[in-house]
Amino acid sequence: MPKTIIKNATIVNDHTIKVADILIENAYITKIDRNISQVHCQNMIDATGKYVFPGIIDDQVHFREPGFCHKGNIFSESRAAVAGGITSFMEMPNTFPQTLTQTLLEEKYARAARSSLGNYSFYMGVSNDNLTEVLQTNSKKVCGIKVFLGSSTGNMLVDNPITLDRLFQESPTLIAAHCEDENIIQKNRDAYKAMFGKNISAAHHPLIRNAEACYTSAQRAIDLAKKYHTKFHLLHISTEQELQLLKKIPLHKKKITAEVCIHHLWFQSEDYEKKGTYIQWNPAIKTKKDQTALWAALNQDWIDVIATDHAPHTLAEKSQPYGLAPSGGPMVEHSLIVMLEAYHQKKITLEKIVEKMCHNPAKIFQIQKRGYLQEGYFADIVICALNEPWRISKKNIKSHCQWSPLEGEKFQSKVTHTIVSGHLAYHQGKFDDSVLGQRLLFDR
Repeated sequence: MPKTIIKNATIVNDHTIKVADILIENAYITKIDRNISQVHCQNMIDATGKYVFPGIIDDQVHFREPGFCHKGNIFSESRAAVAGGITSFMEMPNTFPQTLTQTLLEEKYARAARSSLGNYSFYMGVSNDNLTEVLQTNSKKVCGIKVFLGSSTGNMLVDNPITLDRLFQESPTLIAAHCEDENIIQKNRDAYKAMFGKNISAAHHPLIRNAEACYTSAQRAIDLAKKYHTKFHLLHISTEQELQLLKKIPLHKKKITAEVCIHHLWFQSEDYEKKGTYIQWNPAIKTKKDQTALWAALNQDWIDVIATDHAPHTLAEKSQPYGLAPSGGPMVEHSLIVMLEAYHQKKITLEKIVEKMCHNPAKIFQIQKRGYLQEGYFADIVICALNEPWRISKKNIKSHCQWSPLEGEKFQSKVTHTIVSGHLAYHQGKFDDSVLGQRLLFDR
């Protein structure tokens, strides 16, 4: 791999902002300093006036392969992610077949090795009856174990208390969980169907999948994690109430960590009137009050990670009436620019964005040599123009599903370059697939 130098970069890293050059050799950052010589450097990127961040690490995506490739696949969605500055992703097990055996898990890694432009890892899935397989998970080569404590694809809802108890007691690695109480959701669903019949709409979604459902399930999981001292990651917090379950302590002392997703920060329940099922996610987008509380918790370090829960469906699927339309939507391509827009709106600093999207995922999952712009680390780098306005449209969407709930919106910032493990994978709208991403490894 040829040597590359990034000149005059405004680097945002480790809670500081400074101007320096970055030298990349053989997939690694070998020097960060002012005025590095360009002698014997085959590639030069002039980053004058641009901001340079560590590559984004997304700890929750659904890339739909195998089984749902009409919605997206590892090839298409990893490219969309890289276009958005995401250099590493962790993908979920609710594909078809579900990733419930070690053999199926390794098959997904093999697929990614042939097609992923970004660095990759895959969660091992849990059902009520595959615990023997789960406990064989290699903690140094697999990001974590994913358990659905709310309704999910196929048989992946885990509601057997014996299974859950053993899982939290014996898990060989981090457990990440989707927490919504299925009994509460079903009771609410029946009540709203009785009241509104065919007139039930997406606006009822946050009332059916309400704060009580999220809090009850999350509390149950956190109680188990505390009981067995399990390393536990609470995915996609959506309510103010759930924040009561968290602690504000230094990250290195936390056994229990939490994530918030882009859509819960960007949208609020009032947006259902205009966006309808296009912003239907599980957990549901909640109220303005919840959104405000999430922003405060993020900035005050109650919440540790920002992710996407990228889950593409076809436009035809999402255009169905509520009750038929599936939950989820595409977000990897635009997660960083949304957060940079929040920076322009003075909701968050650049340093905090990098902490929550780069540093903390690397720390929580103990990823080897990624998440920082640091000598000796892999060169996972994203370069952005912070004042280059553009508008999202179908013509510039990279995700296979070719739509976004953000269509028509204007953003101030743009990703201009993405470097994955030292390879310039994306530059000004064009991809270079000649070098693919690497499997993430973990210091555990």
